[in-house]
Amino acid sequence: MNASVLWHQGLSFTGKADTGFTVPLGADPKVGGASDGLRPMELMAMSLAGCTAMDVMSILAKKRQDITAFEVKVRADRADEHPRVFTSAGIEYEVTGHGIKESAVRRAIELSAVRYCPAQGMLAKLMPIRLHYTIYEGDSASERELVQAGEWTA
Repeated sequence: MNASVLWHQGLSFTGKADTGFTVPLGADPKVGGASDGLRPMELMAMSLAGCTAMDVMSILAKKRQDITAFEVKVRADRADEHPRVFTSAGIEYEVTGHGIKESAVRRAIELSAVRYCPAQGMLAKLMPIRLHYTIYEGDSASERELVQAGEWTA
């Protein structure tokens, strides 16, 4: 896997990877940036969310779960001192659909955490990651009713 960043000016860059897709990178004005792109640590948190989301959604589809909305949220805590690494994270899986089985959600989260998601596998070696889920009955994220909430632990 290859990735690169191309400098434009100040602290403004464009990131690119093997797929050819690009993403703007920028910094806060307090450190000389122009707030014109994602911060690198935001991308790391998004990578974690995206990696596990793809796993869980793929597994739930194979388990024939009727998903109408799905969101994965990552909350990463950072050290106060530089280099301001992530010190812990929480991942919240919000699954909305019809007749969603808690056992299917738990198993999908487990498989992502212990077998499939390289971002989670790598970061879990460095910091604790809490895994929570909520299951809703409904047709959309705005029209739903809470059915179940829980936590998956190894």
